[in-house]
Amino acid sequence: MTINRLEALRNLMKERGLDAYIEPTSDPHQSEYVADHYKGRAYLTGFTGSAGIAVVTMDEAILWTDGRYFIQAENQIRDTGFVLYKMNTPGYPTYKQWLLEKLNKGATIGLNGKIVSQGFVESVLDDLDKIEPMIYDGEDLVGIIWENRPELSKNKLMCLDVKYAGESASDKLTQIREEMKDLGADYFLLGSLDDIAWLYNIRGGDVKCNPVVMSYALISHDTAILYLDMDKLSDEAAVLLGEQGIKCRQYDLVAEDLSSINKDRSIVLDKERINRWLFSSIPEDCTIIEKPNLTTLPKGVKNKTEIENQRLAYIKDGVALTEFFHWLHDNLGKIEITEMYASNQLLQFREGMEDFIEPSFETIAAYGPNAAMMHYSATEDNNAVLGKSGLFLLDSGGQYLNGTTDITRTIALGDLTPEEKRDFTLVLKGHINLISARFLQGSSGHALDVLARHPLWMEGEDYKSGTGHGVGYLLNVHEGPHRIASMPNSVALEPGMVVTIEPGIYKEGKHGIRTENVVVVKEDIKTDSGQFYSFDMLSWCYIDTSCVDKELLTPNEMEWLNNYNNNVYEKLSPHLDEDVKAWLRVKTREI
Repeated sequence: MTINRLEALRNLMKERGLDAYIEPTSDPHQSEYVADHYKGRAYLTGFTGSAGIAVVTMDEAILWTDGRYFIQAENQIRDTGFVLYKMNTPGYPTYKQWLLEKLNKGATIGLNGKIVSQGFVESVLDDLDKIEPMIYDGEDLVGIIWENRPELSKNKLMCLDVKYAGESASDKLTQIREEMKDLGADYFLLGSLDDIAWLYNIRGGDVKCNPVVMSYALISHDTAILYLDMDKLSDEAAVLLGEQGIKCRQYDLVAEDLSSINKDRSIVLDKERINRWLFSSIPEDCTIIEKPNLTTLPKGVKNKTEIENQRLAYIKDGVALTEFFHWLHDNLGKIEITEMYASNQLLQFREGMEDFIEPSFETIAAYGPNAAMMHYSATEDNNAVLGKSGLFLLDSGGQYLNGTTDITRTIALGDLTPEEKRDFTLVLKGHINLISARFLQGSSGHALDVLARHPLWMEGEDYKSGTGHGVGYLLNVHEGPHRIASMPNSVALEPGMVVTIEPGIYKEGKHGIRTENVVVVKEDIKTDSGQFYSFDMLSWCYIDTSCVDKELLTPNEMEWLNNYNNNVYEKLSPHLDEDVKAWLRVKTREI
């Protein structure tokens, strides 16, 4: 089937005189997770992971993706006509290096200008300057060949009450306009969905697991416009938005309104977050002030209300997870439990929690070797039955009115090999090393990443992913601008930033292990050397001590583990029935 799609795309390319076509993972808002309507790369290649880029010429078809998806991608693109190239891996060129090698001077490259950012196009032109390529960006060729393409969502918009948001939209707009004034900007153009949702205190259901509304925003010093499908707007929501000084207009009118801006005006925007089509609508004589979105940093630093709500969300989530693990313990071996069955059962426990809305991402329930794929997702064709041995990895989260959760636990389903225990303990040591850290004001997550990797490196192990990412508030489970990773990132960690800590070990054909908690940065001691920060725990779910090789833990690590599990019991037990409470007491006893 995929080979037929590739042939159909090449026929269109030939008709339009294209030498190459680029299909990234994207939508008009440069979202990480996209609605089904925009999963063109998945439709074309068969690879369903959340990150990747496909490039097609008349005689080759290449898919690039990162280390989280190497195993999954190789399996899914087999016999499709596509070949996997591994990102950030020696021996594999980047897609732009590959295009430089394959294309002749003056070649024409096609792409969909409505889903690629202006920054993306400019980087292609700059990096391929030697061959002076032409860009053909006016058509969605994958969309033309796409049969039975999913429709866009019609879910209604919801206004988020200030008791959850902690700050009104009008107050946020006042802050943004002060920044605009400092920059000398007349307008602020915003295309990223989570930024718009945060600024206007709106939520929706247009992207699965991401409660956002397909929309654009244009802010001046006296107006604030929300562009959306007006069918999603109830009369009540229109009134509430109007009270905050926000006017609503039809989604596609944003380009028309941009084109009518006076030529002597200035617009602040992020070229990496504004699509090529929209950028091209701005009059050429307007001044472009290129900056990261003015909303990104204040969105990433949670206010006190958001943090306190998050604490409630993680208690609820911990209760749901505990009830699930208890259910699994009671039923394993008595009934057939597959990975998909386990995921569905966990969802039922979460649905029993007050203010639960939906999962925050597709649950990763991975048994044994399947967990070696970092972003594994069970399917009807690959849906392992859980047995009474080995390791089970569960990475999941929920969207609550109180916030967004994300947590991973790896547990023993029976006897473990010495290697499994060793690897679990190394991951735990890395987790403890970073989560216990005290660090100087101004430190970035890049500076701290090695703390999680050091115990693994000492044994010759590593993981091909970041160590931590920001988490939104009833928004995207992956949020910037901060992160903890070996890749450079200059954004300093600040009090109020919520971030995951999730080292792991992944061994193809054997097992995958990850321990993930979510923390919030807080102020710590202040000395002559300066202000220090540390992490405050948000996540509460037991860490399975039966997986631990105690000989590998230091006394301090043992104390941390015992204290954490004891706190789990103290915080969750009041919300559990007697059977589950007694079971959790055993699971959290000291070692």
